Parts: sequence; structure tokens; C-alpha cells
Amino acid sequence: MRSVFFRSTIALAIVVMSPSAIAQNSATAPNNADLKARCDQLISMYDRYGASRSENSDGARNHTRIGAGIDCANGHAAEGITALEELLKDKKFEAPPPPTGVAQTPRQ
Repeated sequence: MRSVFFRSTIALAIVVMSPSAIAQNSATAPNNADLKARCDQLISMYDRYGASRSENSDGARNHTRIGAGIDCANGHAAEGITALEELLKDKKFEAPPPPTGVAQTPRQ
């Protein structure tokens, strides 16, 4: 039979390790709100800097941009983000890094 000290040590180790495992999983897997925010960030960057305002430009009517916006609105943000990053790369822009969440307020 194991001693009370041994069992309490195991219980304490589990309690101490649980929050770090939960925090690690939440930090590595972006949730849908994070992906939607990233999608909005890339769409606004493209609309501001990538869409030409010349007479012969498709501007905001770019079909890739429209499709990515629809993907983001319909819950397929990962596909929309990929399309927008490729679109910005094709326009010779470097996509901004995704926000890290370090300076953001905690969610409830």
C-alpha cells in the first residue's frame, strides 16, 4: 500500500501540471475568433494597399478577395486566410504576422 505522502505528491503534481497543459493547448490552436480576426486583418490590408484605384483595375472586385471574404464569413476562415496571404504575396506584399495575443485582454 502506498503512503499518504506518495499519493499526495502525485496529486500535487497533477494539479500543478494541468494549467500549463491547458494553457499550452489553447496557445497552439487558434480558435475561430482568432482566425476571423486574422481574416479581417488581411482583408483590410488588401483593401487599403493591394486594391489599385486606377481606371482599369478590378480594385475591391477582385474575385480571390471576394471569395476569401465569403469563406471567412461562412466559417471557413483558414481557407480564406490562405487565399488572402497568396493574393498579397502575388501583389508583392508581405502579409503581417498574426497577432500573438500577448498584449490582448483575456477572454471570458
